Amino acid sequence: MANISLKVGQVSMATNILDKFMEKVEEKTEIKADRKLKVAIIGTGWIAEAHVKSYLKCPDVEIVGAAELIPGKAEAFFAGLGFDTAKLRFYPSHKELLDTEDLDAVSVCTYNATHAECTVYALEKGVNVLLEKPMCVTLDEAVAICRAEKKSGKILSIGFQPRFDANMKMIKKIVQSGELGDVYYIQTGGGRRRGIPTPFGTSFIEKETAGLGALGDIGCYSLDVVMNAIGHPKPLTVTGYKSDFFGKSTKYSNKPEYVDIFGVDDFAAAFVRLEGGIILDFRIAWAMHMDTPGDSLIFGKEGGLRIPSTDCWNGSAGGPMTVYHDVAGEQVETVIPMLGNDGNDLFDMKIRSFLDAILTGGPSPVPASQIIYNQAILDGISRSAELGREVEIVIPEI
Repeated sequence: MANISLKVGQVSMATNILDKFMEKVEEKTEIKADRKLKVAIIGTGWIAEAHVKSYLKCPDVEIVGAAELIPGKAEAFFAGLGFDTAKLRFYPSHKELLDTEDLDAVSVCTYNATHAECTVYALEKGVNVLLEKPMCVTLDEAVAICRAEKKSGKILSIGFQPRFDANMKMIKKIVQSGELGDVYYIQTGGGRRRGIPTPFGTSFIEKETAGLGALGDIGCYSLDVVMNAIGHPKPLTVTGYKSDFFGKSTKYSNKPEYVDIFGVDDFAAAFVRLEGGIILDFRIAWAMHMDTPGDSLIFGKEGGLRIPSTDCWNGSAGGPMTVYHDVAGEQVETVIPMLGNDGNDLFDMKIRSFLDAILTGGPSPVPASQIIYNQAILDGISRSAELGREVEIVIPEI
């Protein structure tokens, strides 16, 4: 554990407050596969490249092919990564791929609006799925995914690589240690001063393909940081707001030719009531006249945690975190230095954890049973914003 300094004004204290959430080193058991896992990629857009590069680092994986709606795109994609495309098999749809190939797993890397149909079909075919974030667009789709997973008995992991970051893990350790006491209020979010992802084409900004904008792209990450830390309480009600001022403006858009087809949110905010009397104050932005919508703050009855924001939400903290609490009647600030990941790439860790879960029979590294709460909030924000009033969140029995 890195050295932690405690400060009361200018007075240094030697009390080791961090014992409650010091990391326990666990020995990892080496997992050996008796054969290579056969993996295919569904959707060969830009995020698929990260999946493929991570799979290539795993000696127990064989990439056998891909499904892609656009003719020739998958072949060009794999050729560009140095593959001998004659040794791969390509299909014009996820159904033809899954109906034909004997697969162990697929990575679903399609645009948001097709996440659910591709994932449900793969699970119905008895194939394990690594589903890129966001989980989907609507709560109904999330319910369908979870029901298909339950029925299939297969591994489904949602693509939240920030879960593997040491700083994100530390947030959960601090909260779960009890150092903050009962959590009653959370402020979270993040964003970019200018960062509408049009360099990657139009699938992020068109309503029929993306469904959600900044909410789904980076909002899902911000929600997961705090929801995972506090143990995934059920969301009860949401008052939401969303806007598209920058995406619809030729003055600020980094692709003026896309203004007419911009159909999602570039900013969103919400006031969410969670089980246990916890209030979640949320805001997220692809574009704004501000450097940050604020640090993430977790208020507890015994202490508080400040998580500095980043310039462009990247799945970690923007600097050392601070715990605010009282020690021996004095107001104390405990600074948590930034932690490294021992040189490990978060995306590689996401892929490897998914493969290990397949080989061991689980559990899922990032379970859909947790992310459905995240998706319910995103869905609630969107519905509330469109209706102009608070909405109730009801998650059906899975």
